[in-house]
Amino acid sequence: MRRLPRLALVLFCMAYVVPGFIGREPWKSDDMTAFGYMLALARGTTDWLNPLLVGLPPDMDGLLTYWMGAWALKLAPAWIAPDFATRIPFGLLLALTLTATWYAVYYLARSPRAQPVAFAFGGEAQPADYARAMADGGLLALIACLGLAQLSHETSAYLTQLCFTSLCFYAAAAAPYRTVTPALALLAGMAGLVLSGAPSMAVLFGAGSVLLCLLDENEADEARSLRWAWCIAFTTVLAAVLAWLLDLWRWRVALPQSSWTEWRSLGRLLLWFAWPAWPLALWTLWRWRKQWLSRHLSRHVALPLWFAAVAVSATLLTHPADRALLLGLPALATLAAFALPTLTRSVAALIDWFTLLFFTGSAIIIWVVWIAMQTGFPRQPAANVAKLVPGFVPSFSPTAFAAALGATLVWAWLVKWRAGRHRSAIWKSLVLPAGGAALCWLLLMSLWLPLLDFARSYAPLAQRVSSIVNQPECVEVYGLSRGQIAAFQYHARLDLKPAAMQAQCPWLLVDVDARSTLQKSVNLRQWSLHGAFRRPTDKNENVLLFARTTK
Repeated sequence: MRRLPRLALVLFCMAYVVPGFIGREPWKSDDMTAFGYMLALARGTTDWLNPLLVGLPPDMDGLLTYWMGAWALKLAPAWIAPDFATRIPFGLLLALTLTATWYAVYYLARSPRAQPVAFAFGGEAQPADYARAMADGGLLALIACLGLAQLSHETSAYLTQLCFTSLCFYAAAAAPYRTVTPALALLAGMAGLVLSGAPSMAVLFGAGSVLLCLLDENEADEARSLRWAWCIAFTTVLAAVLAWLLDLWRWRVALPQSSWTEWRSLGRLLLWFAWPAWPLALWTLWRWRKQWLSRHLSRHVALPLWFAAVAVSATLLTHPADRALLLGLPALATLAAFALPTLTRSVAALIDWFTLLFFTGSAIIIWVVWIAMQTGFPRQPAANVAKLVPGFVPSFSPTAFAAALGATLVWAWLVKWRAGRHRSAIWKSLVLPAGGAALCWLLLMSLWLPLLDFARSYAPLAQRVSSIVNQPECVEVYGLSRGQIAAFQYHARLDLKPAAMQAQCPWLLVDVDARSTLQKSVNLRQWSLHGAFRRPTDKNENVLLFARTTK
């Protein structure tokens, strides 16, 4: 059984993790909002247990995300940019997510019912080698998921929840084989989910894991299984009590509307977000149906099925839906890995051809648009960029170009390698999906990074306002979102205060959608409209700037 070389796997993961965490601006809106609270905590302008941003509390209940970024800011040297310093712990969280998923698949593949049938005369793969190959496939399936890329590179609570979910998943998977490491992972995962605002998910994951431990009849040591059931149950109760003590329980269930538009939107999300893991996961459930539907539990299918079912249910019943589905990706990738031994040659070839065409086409589009931005040719892509992103001035980075060119050459080599015969590599069918996802993400984060920063950052808007107001003693704000407030504080370095009936500052910033209620909080006779400013790439995001007329 051929394993993926460790060095190649580590380099591949680094090529996926690092882009998106370095060299970019904080993006709207969760990314910028979280950074604003982290900056306020690190500077000591707000309370650690009750952080406020110009009087507004966080819209997420768990504070661990903001604490991590603030701690990173306080520990980072002065020469490191603050926004990059806050992303360092989150890069480590993503790396820990990939690691925990690999080991979870490894230990699930060690289960007796997950092992391949022994040959009559021997020669089958050794259990450890087979499990490592399956773990490689599970990790590749996770990286290949299209919805993972952006959300896993943002400094938000959702990446924190993803990491702690993967730790809980690993703890339940490794329980029959290890003691200390799964116990620590379980404790950290449960506490982390509670402190990052997902106590209900922690309790559901824990309750299902307890039930699976009690129903599993295939463990060699039934006493060990019972001890782990009690351990998981005790930790789950502790997590529930911690959430109650911190007042983190919230009823957020919102049944989807009966409209066709709502269901179509959910269907599209389920279709693309977990691609290509979900069709392989369904194939696993079908091919292993005799085991997971029988009275003898197959933990390598039942455990990831429970974690995936909880995440999909949360997707249908909570908002935002994509953030909830993110937590199910490690489990879906695990189910996808167990489809690999049962794939026929024709199905594997179909996956390869579709992946090759899709990601190669996407990479060509990224390169063509970048060339058009640099040279003006072809004309149509250059005109499209100028229309969609007015005011953007392209720049050339030799480092970004070298990274993009290297990644493209590696993709070409990978396609050539996959065209060869590698029957012993069970993970070969997921090499191109994972490699293509990593390639396109790296190209976007290198060639298109200046464009994406301009389009998804509040920096252009904040800098336009700053060039007019200069550096006043303060600026009043009304109706601005948390992300906008954080952006004006960071990019424009403005001292913001909530708007009051009696004018306190020489300038007033108002979100255009809040203008209808402005007179209830502000004496409009003290202000005159100076101008309206729009974020260049969003015609619906405008702010109004008022100048004080009286002293």
